[in-house]
Amino acid sequence: MFSKLLSTLMASPTSLPPDDARLALAALLVRIARADGVYALVEAARIDRALVSRYELSPFEAAHLRQEAEALEAEAPDTVRFTRALKDAVPHEDRIALIETLWSIALADGERDAHEDAVIRLAASLLGVTDAESGLARKRMERGT
Repeated sequence: MFSKLLSTLMASPTSLPPDDARLALAALLVRIARADGVYALVEAARIDRALVSRYELSPFEAAHLRQEAEALEAEAPDTVRFTRALKDAVPHEDRIALIETLWSIALADGERDAHEDAVIRLAASLLGVTDAESGLARKRMERGT
């Protein structure tokens, strides 16, 4: 299953089916959480809540999707694959909400890390979200709004 999705992600940009787009987003969230070398339970829980909210999943379904995403993220060669697919699948205004979610995951453990910042900066750029828009998204997540 993952090899087919990875092949799709590595090919030229195409629209992903909704389930694959969900998995790509979940894998990107996992990548952010793992970027600092510590994948805390609070980050996994925040990913689950984000998936429940965004996709109207049950907590069980969200945890299952996160577990699949953890395996996919471990196999994926780079962040570009996830973001390229998401850029094609998500309208611009929704991409800003994705960046807010990324910041929410990065800030879940109460600390900002340079590695997480770098992955978010790359993801934002690849998603067509400006540094200013990403900075505003981060501030909203820091304030909890």
